[in-house]
Amino acid sequence: MAQEPKKAPPVKYDYIDRPEVTEVFADFVHRIQFDGQTLRFEFCVSRLEEQPPPATPAGKRYPACRLVLSTTAAVDLMNKMQQITASLIKAGVLKSDAPKAPENVA
Repeated sequence: MAQEPKKAPPVKYDYIDRPEVTEVFADFVHRIQFDGQTLRFEFCVSRLEEQPPPATPAGKRYPACRLVLSTTAAVDLMNKMQQITASLIKAGVLKSDAPKAPENVA
């Protein structure tokens, strides 16, 4: 009878801060794309242009950060975002979507 291969223990990583890494501010997510291997984000910052009062407000969006995540990191991000969403719903900041009734198929 063949034995199942033993699973390697999970790797324990130590977090080492790097204060020289800068923060990036973004107020808009321009693009999210998954190519089967990586999840790519493009974050932008919005800038309004000065317009005389009767004109329609206009502005431009500039890329601030392009972030590429491995599939593992993308799944980790999704799990953490679900935890944050649940916390915000519990705190009353977000409202939970009511489950939709199933549609009758004829």
